[in-house]
Amino acid sequence: MSPALRKRLLAAAASVALAGGAYVASQPSAEVLLAMELGAHFESSGRHIGKPYVDRLGRGQPLTVCNGVTGPDVVADRYYTPDDCHRLELPRYLQAERDAKRLFVHWVTYNVWVRASILDMIYNVGAQAVADSSMRRLANAGDLVGACAQMPRWVYGTVAGQRTKLPGLVDRRDTTNELCAEWGRDGHFSAGLLARSSP
Repeated sequence: MSPALRKRLLAAAASVALAGGAYVASQPSAEVLLAMELGAHFESSGRHIGKPYVDRLGRGQPLTVCNGVTGPDVVADRYYTPDDCHRLELPRYLQAERDAKRLFVHWVTYNVWVRASILDMIYNVGAQAVADSSMRRLANAGDLVGACAQMPRWVYGTVAGQRTKLPGLVDRRDTTNELCAEWGRDGHFSAGLLARSSP
């Protein structure tokens, strides 16, 4: 994980901890907030606000804005502010959380770092892809270590019609694997930074 992202995640965790770890129904969970930090770091080729653009993967790709937002809410030539982006992104992360709770039978036993890594996977590749994955199968069989180890396999995209390993996805999956497999474990520096949030 890059030092910049490590610092960003620790700052986000500190903010949640300073809030007292009190989660209310109308507020996102700690894992959603951490997953949003991951998305802000990895998505949009650094363009987190502004006008929509065509993703670098090439022709036929939908317009993208903010942190990887596509779909009917994205309007060409409109300028999106940080508030606009937050309004578009948050419901997608909350849906990813609902999907994760439905797909992963041991969800309530995972710490916030594991949960954030899974939410990032769902946000990035979609709930159906995760539902059909070996990662989910292993996690639901109780093999979280094996499930985490599946994350670095999801590093390919299509560029000019060719299946290609994408460096940005390699970095992203290495990060989610590290969060999933190591952060918050006994003896790890992140252990205890955040109490387990309520399911």
